Amino acid sequence: MHDHSTEGAKDSLRAELERMREHEAATREILSVISQSRDDVGPVFDVVLEMAARLCGAPFACLFLANPERTHLTIPAYHGTTSKFVDLINDDPLPLDPSQSLSAQAFVERRPLQVADFSDSPMYRSGQRHRVHAVEVEGIRTVLTVPLIVGDEAYGVILLYRREVALFKEDEIGLVETFAKQAVIAIENARQFREVQTRLEREEAAREILHVISKSRTDTAPVFEVILRNAAQLCSAPMAGMAICNADQTELVMEAHWGESLSHLVVDQTAWPMDGPTANATSVREQRIVHVGDLKDTDAYRDGDPGRVEAVDKEGIRTFLAVPLFAGGLAIGCIALYRREVQPFDDSQIELVQSFAAQAVIAIENVRQFRELQSRLERETATAEILEVISCSRDDDHPVFKAIVGNAAQLCSAERCGLHILNEDQGRISFEAMWGEASDEFVPGSYAYDLDDPSPVARSIRERGRIHINDLSEDELYLAGDEFHRKLVDDVGYRTLLSVPLMRRGDVLGAIAVWRTEVKSFSEGEIAMVEAFAAQAVIAIENVKQFKALESLNAELGDRVEEQVDEIERMGRLKRFLPTAVADTVMSSGSEGLLKSHRVLLGVLMCDIRGFTAFVETAEPEETIEVLQTYHEEMGKLINASGAGVDQRVGDGLMVLFNDPLPCDDPAGQAVRLAMAMRARMNELCASWKKLGHRLGFGVGVSLGYATVGIVGFEGRIDYSASGTAINLAARLCDEASDGEILLSPRARISVEDDFQVELRDEISFKGIREPVEVFKLSDSVLG
Repeated sequence: MHDHSTEGAKDSLRAELERMREHEAATREILSVISQSRDDVGPVFDVVLEMAARLCGAPFACLFLANPERTHLTIPAYHGTTSKFVDLINDDPLPLDPSQSLSAQAFVERRPLQVADFSDSPMYRSGQRHRVHAVEVEGIRTVLTVPLIVGDEAYGVILLYRREVALFKEDEIGLVETFAKQAVIAIENARQFREVQTRLEREEAAREILHVISKSRTDTAPVFEVILRNAAQLCSAPMAGMAICNADQTELVMEAHWGESLSHLVVDQTAWPMDGPTANATSVREQRIVHVGDLKDTDAYRDGDPGRVEAVDKEGIRTFLAVPLFAGGLAIGCIALYRREVQPFDDSQIELVQSFAAQAVIAIENVRQFRELQSRLERETATAEILEVISCSRDDDHPVFKAIVGNAAQLCSAERCGLHILNEDQGRISFEAMWGEASDEFVPGSYAYDLDDPSPVARSIRERGRIHINDLSEDELYLAGDEFHRKLVDDVGYRTLLSVPLMRRGDVLGAIAVWRTEVKSFSEGEIAMVEAFAAQAVIAIENVKQFKALESLNAELGDRVEEQVDEIERMGRLKRFLPTAVADTVMSSGSEGLLKSHRVLLGVLMCDIRGFTAFVETAEPEETIEVLQTYHEEMGKLINASGAGVDQRVGDGLMVLFNDPLPCDDPAGQAVRLAMAMRARMNELCASWKKLGHRLGFGVGVSLGYATVGIVGFEGRIDYSASGTAINLAARLCDEASDGEILLSPRARISVEDDFQVELRDEISFKGIREPVEVFKLSDSVLG
C-alpha cells in the first residue's frame, strides 16, 4: 500500500514537472518569435494560439482585437480545424456589448471568464445567432476568454473552447493569461516599431519636399507632385489631388494629381464652383477639414448629386479627405485624398496632410514671390527702355509708341497691342502704333475711325475710362450682330480686350488697347502696368507737343525768347543753390545786391542729434538715411513756419538764422521759440526711434550777435552763409548741450528773459572764444 501511494506521488510529480517544462518551452518559443517579429504580430499570434490550444487541451483557439473605434471585435488570428466560426465573426463582427457575447464581457470587465456549457446558457436559449452557431454548428460546449490588457485598457481577448463540458483549470487559465501578456508585448512592440518607422518615413518625406521646394523657385508642379506622392503613400491612399483657387476665388481648379487616374478629373481642366456642394469646395469655402468616412452614406449621394454619384458608382471612391491650404489666414486650395474602401483616415494621417498643406503653401508663396520679383524687374526694364526712348525722342512720339505697345503686349502675354490717338478737333481716332500680327485693314498710320464708333476702344476714349471685356463673343454688340465685333471675334480671333485711355489732367488723348486670342481676364497688376504705360505715352505726347511749341516760339520771338530763357536760367540757379527765402527776396527785389557781404544782428540757432555718430557706426545705411530724412523733413516744417531767413544743413547739424535777409523784431525770441518747438517734436521722434533700438537725443544752442552774411562759393555751387563770433558761439553751445537741453548765450538770455524762464548753467571756456562765457539753460516754461 505504501509503495503504491509513493509511486502515485512520484508519477504526479513527474507529470507536474513535465507540464512546467512544456510551459517554459512554450514561453521561450513565444519570446523567441516576439524577438524576431518587430513589425508583424501575426507570427506571435499564431504561436501563442497554438501553444494555448495544445497545452490546454483545446481543439480551437482564436484572438479577438477591438477596432480603432472600440465598437466591435474581429478575429485576426486563430488555431484549429475550422474557419466557419472565424468567417461568421469577421463577416458580422461582435459588438462590444457585454450582453451579446462572452468575449465582449471579458473585454469590458477586463477579467477571465468561462462558461461550462454554451448549450445551457441564456444567450443560446434566447436564440442569439453567434451562440446558436457555436453550439449547433461548431459543437462548442466549454469556453474560456482571457482579455489582453495594457495598463487599464483592454486591446482584445484570447478565446479557447472545448467540444465537451470540461472546465479549464486554474493553472490553465493562468497559463493563457501569461500568453495574453506575451501577445500584448508583441502588439506594443509592433506598434512602437511602426510609430518609429512612420516617423522616420515622414521625416524623410519632409526632407524630400523641402529639398524640392528649394530647387523649384519658378514652378510649383514638382513640389505638388512630391507632396501628393508622399501624402498618398504615407496615408495608404491610392490617389491624391491638389486643387487651387482661381484668381477671382470663384472656382477650384485641379492643379495636380498622383496615383490611380480618375476619368472625371483632368489636371488644369477640372474645376469646381466655390459655392458648389463638393467636399473640395466646402473645405476651402468654410476653411475646415472635410473628412467623409463613406461617400455613399451621405445626403449628396442619396439625393443623386451627379458628381457624388459618379465618384462613388463609377470611380469607386468611398472615403474622402480634404485639407485646406492656408495663406494669410485664408484658404487658397486643398489637398484631397481618396480611398476605394470605407476606411477613415486617422488623426495622425490628417495631421500629416496638414503639414504637407503648409509645405505646399510655402512652395506657392515662393513661386509667387519669385514671379512677382521677375515681373517687377521686367516691368522696370520696360519702363527704363521706354523712358530712354522718350529722352531720345523729343520731336517724335512714334518710337515711344512702338516701345510701349511692344512691352505692354509681351508683359501681358497678349497677341496684340495698339495705340490710338484722338484728334478732338476732327472727332477722329487714328491707329498710330501696333505690336503683333496686323491685318490688311488695321494698319498703323493709315487706319482711322470716328469718335462715335461703337468699338470698345472708341467707347473707352469717349467715357474716359478703361474697358475690360473678358469674352468678346459674349459682348452685347457681338450678340447683336455688330459687323465690326463679328469681324474681331470670328475673323481676327480676338476674345479678351483691355482698353485704357490716355489721360492728361482730365483730358483724353487716346487709348492703349491690348488683345488676347484666348478667354483670359487681365489681372489687376497687368491693368496697372498698362495704365503706367498709358501715362508714359502721355509724357511722350506732351514732350513732343512742348518741344514743337518751343520751336515755334523760338522762331517767332528770337532774341526776346533768349533773354527770357537767360532770366529763367538765372532764377533757376538762384532757386537751386540758395535757400528759398533768400532766392525769393532777391527775385522780388529785382537785384542781387542783397547777396553782397554785409554785417547784421542775427539770432543764431544750431542743433544736432545726440548719439548720431555712434548710431551711424552700427546702423544699416538704409536706417541712417531714413532717420536723417525724417529728421530734416520734420525740422524743415518747423523752420519754414518760424519765419527764419536762412537754414543750412550738414549731416545731422542745422544752422538757422533770424533777421537776414528777412528782417524780424525779435531774432533771439524767434530762435528760442523754434528751439522749443524742435525739442518737443524731437522728443516724439526719439521715442519712436527708441522702439526700433535707436538711442538718439537732441541738443540746441542759441546765440545773439553781429555776423557777416553773404554769398560764399564758386560758379555752379554757392551758398548764402554767415560767419563771426555769434556763429561760433552758437556752435559751441550746441556741442555743449545735453540731450533735451537748449543753451543760450548771455546776450540771447538778456533778450528773452522777459518771456522765458532761464537759469545759469555754468561758466565755460570755449575753443576759439577768448574769455569764459556764462552759459544759460532754458527751462520748459514760458513766463507770463
